[in-house]
Amino acid sequence: MTAQPGRSDARPPVEWSPDDLRRHLDEVLDVYCAAMGYPRSAGRQRKGYVVVHSERSGFRAIGTHDPTGAVIGFAYGYRGAPGQWWHDEVRSGLSDEQADRWLADPFELCELHVRPDHQGHGLGHRLLAGLLEDCPQQTVVLSTPEGPSRAWRLYRRVGFTDVLRRHRFAGDNRDFAVLGRSLPFDGSLLPRYGSSPLHGSLHGSLPLHGSLPLHGSLPLHGGTADGRHD
Repeated sequence: MTAQPGRSDARPPVEWSPDDLRRHLDEVLDVYCAAMGYPRSAGRQRKGYVVVHSERSGFRAIGTHDPTGAVIGFAYGYRGAPGQWWHDEVRSGLSDEQADRWLADPFELCELHVRPDHQGHGLGHRLLAGLLEDCPQQTVVLSTPEGPSRAWRLYRRVGFTDVLRRHRFAGDNRDFAVLGRSLPFDGSLLPRYGSSPLHGSLHGSLPLHGSLPLHGSLPLHGGTADGRHD
């Protein structure tokens, strides 16, 4: 049943370890495809990338479930570093000064998606806040397609600013914006939807070692919607 405006039956977001993400991988990719309007075959093509991402330094992830335990939203990212495809693509478009500002110690927000029938209730905002809670990096960066969207409104509302505009990633003819903001993330930016951003804390089981390409579903800057291929 489609969630009604102003209400959601989502459970509070919970931190996921790399093993948790891999265990939920099929559901995660179903959410990704539903949110992006892609065929399920697109999700199968993403499996290998997600597994590789989950093994990177500084990886952290968060998910939210409905009362049956089904995944209805998730987000993840990791510490960006030279030699990673997205990092190097973005670095190529920045001056040395800009790179020092944004890429010296970045958390790359790779994916953020909510199922379409659960959008519009603040879940994307809570996932973002939970994922970035106590994040040890200096900045958070992401890429998203140019053009007005729910994702753009969310990012602007929580303080993301322009890093690069109308950037073309190799192999993709779309224009992307690279956005960033400093960390720590201010939890006071959470909307008042009645539940805390995170059930528990991000420093328990979540290892601290690492875009909503965001058209409609809040996908992130990863290899999914924004043409990321690393």
